[in-house]
Amino acid sequence: MKNLFAIAKITRAAGLRGEVRVKPLSRFFDNYVEERPLYVGFSEELSREVTLDGKIGIGKAVRYRFKGVESRDEAEALIGQYLFASVNEDDKIHWISSDLLGATVLTETGQYVGELTEILWLPQNDVYVIRDGDNREILIPVIKEIVTRVDLETGLILISPMDGLLD
Repeated sequence: MKNLFAIAKITRAAGLRGEVRVKPLSRFFDNYVEERPLYVGFSEELSREVTLDGKIGIGKAVRYRFKGVESRDEAEALIGQYLFASVNEDDKIHWISSDLLGATVLTETGQYVGELTEILWLPQNDVYVIRDGDNREILIPVIKEIVTRVDLETGLILISPMDGLLD
């Protein structure tokens, strides 16, 4: 079974030759769209493999073209579908997955920190927004020195907090 991760949602057709515009769902979108096998579909199970045939434009005005999608009608049929990338279990993309929302956050010593309620994409690094038992908001930078383990299956995040991070 292929291990896929939704990296974008196709939002509209653009141009007459089958180009589409997408809404990235991950900060790693640019890396994955050009370096990994890609799949298009409404879900992982209902996806089919596609090959990136090129991109046109810069910034937010980028249009993507896939082999086999030659007309605007074919591009419009893709609207609302997701663009998935093939990933490994240990890829860092899992560390910022929306599937983690609601995960329990513990320190490496077993101290309960709280529940992950939001993930912020910031220019320097991502940040976990944690709500503790007193409904306080704690911000945890998603860097390897602090976030030591992320387990999607069990919904557990282990951190090694530096002094003052949880105060």
